[in-house]
Amino acid sequence: QVELVESGGGLVQPGGSLTLSCAGSGFTFKSTYMNWVRQVPGKGLEWVSQSNDFGGTTDYADSVKGRFTIARDNAKNTLSLQMNSLKTEDTAVYYCVKGGIYWNSPFDAWGQGILVTVSS
Repeated sequence: QVELVESGGGLVQPGGSLTLSCAGSGFTFKSTYMNWVRQVPGKGLEWVSQSNDFGGTTDYADSVKGRFTIARDNAKNTLSLQMNSLKTEDTAVYYCVKGGIYWNSPFDAWGQGILVTVSS
């Protein structure tokens, strides 16, 4: 079955950096658009970033553009999110999310989520 496992979260000070990783299994990772989505505790979901199947095309929410970088290693079936210049408002649970073969394919599998806390 499809499995997505995030790692790398934790506590970081404002202005700091953190890298999240996601290991995917149970599907053809190299053929799949992958996403990061976050949820501030008690609030709704916010899409953060997307990578196309080979990583050559990426997209970002305006709130993270220029600070976050999505990348993937199809040989290892892993997705990453490098987060720089972190702000307190980036505090959230971050989810690795599987899309499909198109950029607008429905999201059909989610990781368990990992907490990122930005605080001094």
